[in-house]
Amino acid sequence: MTLFTGLSAFPLTPTDDNGQLKPELLQRFLERIMAAGADSLGLLGSTGGYAYLTPEERKRTLRTAVECVAGRTPLIVGVGALTTDVAEDLARDARQAGADGLLLAPMSYQPLTDEEVFRHFEAVAAAGELPLCIYNNPGTTKFTFGPDLIARLAEIPNVTSVKMPLPADGDYAGEMQRLRAVTPENFSIGYSGDWGAKDALLAGGACWYSVVAGLLPEPALALTRAAQAGNVAGVERFDHAFAPLWALFREFGSFRVMFAISEILGFGGITPPRPILPLDQACRGRVEDALRPLLQVAA
Repeated sequence: MTLFTGLSAFPLTPTDDNGQLKPELLQRFLERIMAAGADSLGLLGSTGGYAYLTPEERKRTLRTAVECVAGRTPLIVGVGALTTDVAEDLARDARQAGADGLLLAPMSYQPLTDEEVFRHFEAVAAAGELPLCIYNNPGTTKFTFGPDLIARLAEIPNVTSVKMPLPADGDYAGEMQRLRAVTPENFSIGYSGDWGAKDALLAGGACWYSVVAGLLPEPALALTRAAQAGNVAGVERFDHAFAPLWALFREFGSFRVMFAISEILGFGGITPPRPILPLDQACRGRVEDALRPLLQVAA
């Protein structure tokens, strides 16, 4: 459970116009996150654009990260793929390369059944032999993990965590209570969807799988630590500073906004993989405005 707790920061995977990794820039992102003190690094998640990269480029990205991290911070790597055999290969490669944990989403063109997802996770968990987090991301995969399936998956060796989307009714405590009733005691229940981090953490979520921490780790960590300490006023203060950025995440999608943040922070002109388009100049100005209170927190 300790692997999937606290703040897990998910950086972009910086590539050039030909889709080739920029290793030095990735290492700069990782060093910033580690210097801030995040609890783990989430490589090749949705923010890392894993779905747009070839398996070979994903393996190269992982090795670049492992070399940089050198065991200083736990490293979780996404191994989702359209087919089970590719996901198994990525999971085995992650273990061999030196990753500490796996993140698996059920990618598919065809809608999947619960049984298909169960068998997919069973195979990938066995291949990887590392602690594995269920990535429940219906916004992109169009598959929703219900409590019964999560309970069944939690019985598989190495499946130790779930990364949940924000509940539509906002009842974090109720959802966690229902999941804890059907999963082992040490099974970690965390959340993604950055604008819900405040409520998820205060309700007892074990981990914030954070997009924004990939580029702004200091204010994200400040919010996380305040929540862990039960400092409600502090959490509200940090969340208020984030509020303009949360609004942009909801409006444009966090993936697009993160590329704009990277440019504004001076990391150079990296662009999202086509067909995703970068934000226009007017929207970029709104991102700059939203960053000001957060950069004060970081300072």
